[in-house]
Amino acid sequence: MLELVARKEASRFMLWLTPALAVVLTMLSGLALFALLGKDPFEAVRVIFVEPLLDPFSRTELLVKGAPLVLIAIGLSFGFRAGIWNIGAEGQFTIGALTAGAVALAFWNVEGIWLLPLMALAGAAGGAAWAMIPAWLRIRFNANEILVSLMLVYVAELLLSAMVGGPLRDPDGFNFPESRMFHDSATLPIIIEGSRAHVGALAALGAVVIAYVLLHRHLFGFEVRLFGQAPRAARFAGFREARLVAACLGLSGALAGLAGMFEASGPVGQLVPALPSGYGFTAIIVAFLGRLHPVGILLAGAVMALTYIGGETAQMAMNLPAAAINVFQGMLLFFLLGIDVLVNYRIRLRRAL
Repeated sequence: MLELVARKEASRFMLWLTPALAVVLTMLSGLALFALLGKDPFEAVRVIFVEPLLDPFSRTELLVKGAPLVLIAIGLSFGFRAGIWNIGAEGQFTIGALTAGAVALAFWNVEGIWLLPLMALAGAAGGAAWAMIPAWLRIRFNANEILVSLMLVYVAELLLSAMVGGPLRDPDGFNFPESRMFHDSATLPIIIEGSRAHVGALAALGAVVIAYVLLHRHLFGFEVRLFGQAPRAARFAGFREARLVAACLGLSGALAGLAGMFEASGPVGQLVPALPSGYGFTAIIVAFLGRLHPVGILLAGAVMALTYIGGETAQMAMNLPAAAINVFQGMLLFFLLGIDVLVNYRIRLRRAL
């Protein structure tokens, strides 16, 4: 018989091995899933994980899909490390896109290099303000930030729909619920000619570097880690929990809002009701797959972006349903959480009596 035996201390080797094991188990389960759907499982895995790496345009698309995932996951990782659970990054992403888009539309006839920085500030401020709602409710009433932030996602999506169907609707758009297309000064510059890769990818890379410095070379990072590992010791040391809750939720909201601004002013180029694309929820998988470490999140973001690009290719080339790709991504989180037990436990073979 097999039994789990507690380790004397957490295994650092298993801490970094289990994400790779989760990816392998997900691929093996994916083979069975695609076979049940009547598709060639090995061809499906090849299309999803290999073909995008061989196509030049698909490689640049990894930057487009990966940038918002990395940005949002970086913000979430601070709170998760401290035991503060922001599950509503999708809503903060939506509000960030809305506030940044409102700035772009307010200056629709005005051009200038100052417009994009102003939109970025508006997007980050909008996302942070939306995240401060669950922060304030937890600080003031000890409300559960998981439920509050999650419910605010649907409020944000309805608000976006109301705005693009009302005050922000394109007057020349034949009554469709969408805004005007942003002009050139409100559109992100392209960093690779002939592709959609924009400067948001560079911002995501910069966020990785800054997050690493904050976590490992700054007092704020020490406070985050201490609250996550020993909250009583953190309070005894004089760190204030309310301030940390506000800082972590505000930071994650700001980065999610900035990612929303990048999406609206990058690939989409306008405000539409379908702009929320699940990045905020997928970024939770990215954060845990990357072990809440900035470099790990960067690598995990690339893997998850690969499933996005490969999944879209598989839908067209093999007629796979979109839901199959969502299940594929969900299995990744399932296996990651399932085998995470190996970090603190080891498997031992016990002789039957």
